[in-house]
Amino acid sequence: MEYNTYQPDSDLETLVKCYWTLNIPKEVPKGRQQVLSDGCMEMIFNLGDDVRRILPNDQYLVQPRSFVLGQITQPMWIEPMGKVETFAVRFKPGGFSYFTKTAMSDLTDKDTELRVLFDEAKVAKIEAAISSTKDTIEKISLIERFLLDILTENIDVPGLLKSVIDKILQTNGTVSIKDITQENSGQRRSLERKFIKQVGTSPKQLCRVIRFQKALKTILDGNKKLTDVGYENEFFDQAHFIKDFKDFTGISPKQFYTDKNFTLSSLLYSKD
Repeated sequence: MEYNTYQPDSDLETLVKCYWTLNIPKEVPKGRQQVLSDGCMEMIFNLGDDVRRILPNDQYLVQPRSFVLGQITQPMWIEPMGKVETFAVRFKPGGFSYFTKTAMSDLTDKDTELRVLFDEAKVAKIEAAISSTKDTIEKISLIERFLLDILTENIDVPGLLKSVIDKILQTNGTVSIKDITQENSGQRRSLERKFIKQVGTSPKQLCRVIRFQKALKTILDGNKKLTDVGYENEFFDQAHFIKDFKDFTGISPKQFYTDKNFTLSSLLYSKD
């Protein structure tokens, strides 16, 4: 497996967290893999073989060749059917809302085809361009031109909303939303409605996701005891840490080390 990340151009760095590529040869066993929530939305181009999204009752859908993955709020399983060749854009929380008038809450837990969100001719052009080049830097140049061309200037994230997102990220999800809005208590409900529309999840849930991701990265570093991981990420106690971990993964932190269903997640979330 080969996974790499790349930083965005300065014109997009306030909205885009990174670009990433994933390549896995066809002959490498894959099986079903769980994709974990990280508080970010992604624009994904599948340039390899089909990837199935597993549905309840063992049904499945083939993921589109290019799509936006909304906020993940429930267990999500995928199954690559052969060679994996992926190029993707990872947006910062709330970042994708600048590119479309569609509410982020409408995209939650869905794979939404790019042609549904953007002009079909432009989508066809960017799909063809990205598919035709093997050079990652060229892919990044192409997607940045695409994003800058469709950047919607009339969608504004209110100042309070942006300050909350920034504070959550700066504190790795340990900040209290009540503390953030203590001078704006009358706006708390309004903030939550706007937050769900622009980000796709509630402020409290984003805090949980960001703190979980920080703990997960610490675990993947492999150099600390689980009790230290929970303490460093300001969980109330070990039981609280284990509960949150199970809520996002379905298994305990100890099981995570050896569960092959999380091989892909371990790779994707070990670095930005």
